Amino acid sequence: MAVLMAGAAAGLSGSAAAQSASPYIWRNVKVGAGGFIPGIVFSRVEKGLAYARSDMGGAYRRDSASGRWIPLQDASPFGNDFGVESIAPDPVDPDIVHAAVGVSRREPGAMLRSMDRGATWIRTPVAFRLGGNEDGRGLGERLAIDPNDNRILYFGSRHDGLQRSADGGASWRKVDSFPLSGRGLEPGGPTHPGLSFVVFDRSSGATGAATPTLFVGVADPGAARLYRSDDAGRTWTAVEGGPRPDVSAARAELDARGVLYLTCTLGVGPNGVTDGQVWRLDTRTGEWRDISPPRPSGGFMGLAVDHRRPGVLMVSTLNRWQPGDTLWRSIDGGANWASLREGARHDVSATPFLYWGNEKPDFGWWIAALAVDPFDSDRAVYATGATVYATSNLTAADAGAPTDWAPWVEGIEQTAVITLTSPPAGPALLTGFGDISGFAHEDLTRSPTLQFTTPVFANTNQIDYAGRAPNVVVRSGTPHEGVGSEGHDGATLAWSDDHGRSWKSLGRPRPAGTSGATPDPRMDLYRDAPITVTADGSAFVLGTPQVMVSRDRGVGWRPVRGLPLFLRPVADRADPLLLYALDFVTGVWFVSTDGGESFATVPSRGLPANLAPDRPSWREQAWPLKATPGRDGDLWFVSRSGLFHSIDAGQKFERVDGGLQVQMMDFGKAPPGGNYPSLVAIGVRGGTRGVFRSDDRGASWLRVNDAAHEYGRRFRAIAGDPRVFGRVYVATDGRGVVYGEPAA
Repeated sequence: MAVLMAGAAAGLSGSAAAQSASPYIWRNVKVGAGGFIPGIVFSRVEKGLAYARSDMGGAYRRDSASGRWIPLQDASPFGNDFGVESIAPDPVDPDIVHAAVGVSRREPGAMLRSMDRGATWIRTPVAFRLGGNEDGRGLGERLAIDPNDNRILYFGSRHDGLQRSADGGASWRKVDSFPLSGRGLEPGGPTHPGLSFVVFDRSSGATGAATPTLFVGVADPGAARLYRSDDAGRTWTAVEGGPRPDVSAARAELDARGVLYLTCTLGVGPNGVTDGQVWRLDTRTGEWRDISPPRPSGGFMGLAVDHRRPGVLMVSTLNRWQPGDTLWRSIDGGANWASLREGARHDVSATPFLYWGNEKPDFGWWIAALAVDPFDSDRAVYATGATVYATSNLTAADAGAPTDWAPWVEGIEQTAVITLTSPPAGPALLTGFGDISGFAHEDLTRSPTLQFTTPVFANTNQIDYAGRAPNVVVRSGTPHEGVGSEGHDGATLAWSDDHGRSWKSLGRPRPAGTSGATPDPRMDLYRDAPITVTADGSAFVLGTPQVMVSRDRGVGWRPVRGLPLFLRPVADRADPLLLYALDFVTGVWFVSTDGGESFATVPSRGLPANLAPDRPSWREQAWPLKATPGRDGDLWFVSRSGLFHSIDAGQKFERVDGGLQVQMMDFGKAPPGGNYPSLVAIGVRGGTRGVFRSDDRGASWLRVNDAAHEYGRRFRAIAGDPRVFGRVYVATDGRGVVYGEPAA
């Protein structure tokens, strides 16, 4: 069942890639991390080698020579593989690494193994489901390799007990002798944390034979939190004593003296943790000791031991919202603890978005990944919900001195991007992200200094600019959780008059003429309302259930006349008086000729009779009606029934059949010698989802990404660059923003 992923990608996409006129070069638009990294693991056999696992952006390898993280799954066409549940560098051969992958239990998972440090992978589908982006993803590490016989691997699954491979990960079988068989997959039910970690005691065995003693942690509800085998997994016994039965065993590490350290949580995170414990077990005597640091709230998750100094360890708090999470450090086996938060200094100049509009960066939250370099006691790393921090003076804390931290993220782009646009003037790109608001990108190779603040949104769902006055930009989104702190005023609408470099809050109109109910329960259109701006920037039109218009920058809003409820206007890119709206239920076409004050029905023909399947039901979906820059009355409509084009303000649409099932599209710079914008699209051809460009108004399409740049085919939005021919920006679901341009 195993397939070579690079070969699979080539086989799935080779015929389409061959039709591309010239190769594209692909890069990331630099932000610098930006998302949750639940696990970081150092190699125990090669200095400088480390791996990071993300919850939706794949795995990374640290390349010490270049000082960068290398993304390891960009060639994979398997979207579900980008949630990495666990990763394990081989304890014998530094070239070997294994990963357990699966974003969600809703799709089949897989085990990956590589003999070249993740440059290529062999993929083995497995029968048990994983949850790399589900609750409990910070537990671990679930995947472990026998240090005495690296053909043997164990994996603590969520739903199906303990799994074992005896052939280097090529095949997997359930360990029937393990007392807990798993709670099973419940269709439609909650996920299970299952078995949280596997730890081998290398000293109990000898090279070339299976390690006799190993431990397995339990996060599911029950009595025993830890199981032990002393006969290489043939039989198992519950380790009596220790943690309370209501907590989950989260993470564990064994030091050279045979002391097993264990963090426990009430709740499995990354949210909802309300209590926790830290324990140490002398595995030779069976003695437990509660060594928990002070815990006014929240619990403990991350755990790191210093393998050069037995008795030195750190743990992270989780969900300690006041005064905030910290790292606790002990140099005496947990008898005494010191918090690092108060004396930590963070230099985030390389990724300034970590200021979040405040004077100082936050220490971090959602801290599950925590590690000390096994070759350097001064080097430690921890990951938050937005970045990875590293220090090279950790032991300064032992003398009461400050520790210095900086983002350790060069090469990591781990974000879910919701929307983006490339305006004809100002910054090259404006982006809307999940969790980190959004940015104005002046330089694609540098982390932007211009985050969307005042107000900060949690998610920026939509961005629009005035076609003839692109300095006027509007955006809408969902409010930041930190409402009340600086820059976080709870606003969901904002506008800019300097191309998106700085912002002002827009007042949101009160519900008018409707109870606020929406056609889809996931949408609150008074909180998540999309906004558009007329071509001259004079009017803002807001897609609340009763569409509203403002000509005084949101000071006052009045209802638009002539539109039914729940329609969303789109502004013409050239004529400031023209706006359009389509009723997906009735198929009626509406046009405004007075800048959005009123709409009237206009006869229209050519669109599919049934438009209901084309109606977006989620605020983060790309809108299917697009107005062409620089051309009044020129419109495109993306339908499941095909791609449609109008040049007369929607009175007549014609289907354009270019052999591509377009899913979303945008406009780029006209090709040399041409005067009509090129089209860029996410679409499907020959069963392959990819990125395409058309230089002949959709009559034909070139695939511009290739088998080395699949990104799991997790594409969420697309934008063409109106200033650079051929350049296309793609919003991925987990790998940040990537952009491609012709190599020549």
